[in-house]
Amino acid sequence: MSLYVPVPPEQPGRSTFMTRVASLLDGIRPLSLDSSLDHAARLSLREDIVKLEKSLAFEPHQPGAVAVFACSGKDVYEEVWLPRPTRERIVVDSDPYVRPMLAVLDEYDRACAVIVDRGTGQIWEHYLDQARELETIRDRTLRKPNYAAGLAEDRVRNKADELSKRHFRKLIGELKQLFGKRAFDVLVVGGHSYEVPNFLQFLPRDLRERLIGDFTVDRETATPADVRNRVQKIVSDHAHQKQRQLVGDILEAKGAGRPPSAVGLDETLWAASLAAVGTLAADEEAAAPGVVCDRDGLLARSGESCPLCGDPLSEVPDIIDALAETVIDDGGEIRHIEPETELRTHLTGALLRFELPPRPAAAG
Repeated sequence: MSLYVPVPPEQPGRSTFMTRVASLLDGIRPLSLDSSLDHAARLSLREDIVKLEKSLAFEPHQPGAVAVFACSGKDVYEEVWLPRPTRERIVVDSDPYVRPMLAVLDEYDRACAVIVDRGTGQIWEHYLDQARELETIRDRTLRKPNYAAGLAEDRVRNKADELSKRHFRKLIGELKQLFGKRAFDVLVVGGHSYEVPNFLQFLPRDLRERLIGDFTVDRETATPADVRNRVQKIVSDHAHQKQRQLVGDILEAKGAGRPPSAVGLDETLWAASLAAVGTLAADEEAAAPGVVCDRDGLLARSGESCPLCGDPLSEVPDIIDALAETVIDDGGEIRHIEPETELRTHLTGALLRFELPPRPAAAG
């Protein structure tokens, strides 16, 4: 059993949450009495329902979604908190329904956020809407002097600038070590509007390539929640930009013929059947029934027998979930597209490893 229950920001609370859970579980209770399932499966499902009712009887502390994967017959029970709501659903199948979870996790890069000023640098780790301060670096600065005229003022300013440069170089050295150790995906920089540009001038090329945005903040007065929200907005915008760019690349490649690409569910299913998909893009809301061949892995929207081996095809409730699983097994990448793009009409698209041979008529 795979269960997804959203907790929207405007309605966190036990009563609303439990109403959603109860409604979803009621929808599958008849399966636990279905004589077409073997006894072990029915018993496992009954135990899953009881376990979920007890385990999810709590008041969510923050908005997002809860994903649960349960199979009492195999001693499997796992709850996963997701940082944003998903569409509520419950699926009973021989395999866990993980695509909605993967769609959410695809959006979140592991971000390193540094809040800078002339003498202090705070380094934070941000992932899945959670923030954790890693360290604070403090260096000597000049007290605010009453500048004298002429050469004395110039010497003071030069000394202050030299201390600031030394601090920025030290901070960047620490960032380079952290990126090497923690495998951060992106960098975000915050601070006063007059400090951030000065710091960015010192960024080496490898860190500049990871920089996805900066923001203005007062380190002394900003709360951790303030910083987290600003960083997450930048990370989310960056993820959506990458998703739109991927869809554009797939559609452009389809028109130009190079590199090879597939657009539309039928063509993408055929490509995955041949292990030809390098990067799959699937609209997050896309779902469609389909069929698979258990012998050679052919995927299709419909059909009774496999055109490659002649075996009967098995029906699956969501062929796009099977498509994503096949691409992962073959070493490809999955990108779930959250913002509305042209892919919403086509459902799926892909960048391919090689040109496809003609698709068998029976596979479509």
